[in-house]
Amino acid sequence: MIRYLLAACLLVLTACGSGSSGDNAAAPQSGTNASAFPVTIDHKFGSTTIKAEPKRVAVVGLMEQDALLALGIVPVATTQWIKSFDAAIPPWSAGKLGSAPKPTMLVDDGAGPQFEKIAALRPDVIIGLYAGLTQENYDKLSKIAPVVAQPKEYPDYGIGWQELTRKVGQIVGKSAEAEKLVTDSEALITKARKDNPKFEGATAVVATTWEGYFVYGSQDPRTRLLHSLGFKSPPQLDEAIGGQFGASISKERTDLLDQSVMIWLAGDQTKAILDADPLYTSLKVAKEKRDILIQESSEYGSAMSFISVLSLPFLLEKYVPQLAAAVK
Repeated sequence: MIRYLLAACLLVLTACGSGSSGDNAAAPQSGTNASAFPVTIDHKFGSTTIKAEPKRVAVVGLMEQDALLALGIVPVATTQWIKSFDAAIPPWSAGKLGSAPKPTMLVDDGAGPQFEKIAALRPDVIIGLYAGLTQENYDKLSKIAPVVAQPKEYPDYGIGWQELTRKVGQIVGKSAEAEKLVTDSEALITKARKDNPKFEGATAVVATTWEGYFVYGSQDPRTRLLHSLGFKSPPQLDEAIGGQFGASISKERTDLLDQSVMIWLAGDQTKAILDADPLYTSLKVAKEKRDILIQESSEYGSAMSFISVLSLPFLLEKYVPQLAAAVK
């Protein structure tokens, strides 16, 4: 659960949260390919076979609801990450709910998923792709319904938005629709990269002032987005954080922050913390004002962490001009 707590703490913890539940009847689904079933999906704890189209989908990961909503499916349960999201539905996705009842919001407070609450919702499938499920969690959830856990190829909370979308598409029998969502979103990124040739090969790091300086590695979706825009990470980054999705660095590694552009997911005290640090203010990136502070409690800051096929249009509209202004 350590990685879950790390991921959750990286966003403002004082924002107002609200759980919401309604009738939770399964939302109407359209365009499902019945011939897509049965489907078997590999994951960290083996593989899971889904025998028929799921009508009631529970989400125990932190981001899968966007892919589901983009595919026209409202889950019966979501898991809270960003506390300001009503029913764990981001503001850029709320319009996709239509007239369907809001999902029941689950809260993982460090003790694992709320098993009894999930069981009471009678899901046909449980999805935990952007997650940190343990073997024990998986075994307990599997007694309720088939579970698709996080992939073994990545660290926990390391799956990219493309693969997450494709796997969700497989799970609900909408692979073709999911692939189109990925293609359309990648086209937005490709255009931004083409329009900004100075991004190519420039170095960038995303960080926050949580427990010192917490930097995100190449296996984190925030960094992967920068790579897809043409940026690269400093070669020592993953070595310094041990190949995790992110980790706090020592003062001796402040040099990792001196890049072509430095992106901070900022809290209320971030600017004061940076201004008071002589090691940081001595870096060229700070002296030349090539650092970007994005308020993490804002919708924009939330989209920086919640990268999905639904958040990308909103995110890129704000992010790309800031990156272009910072890179000299």
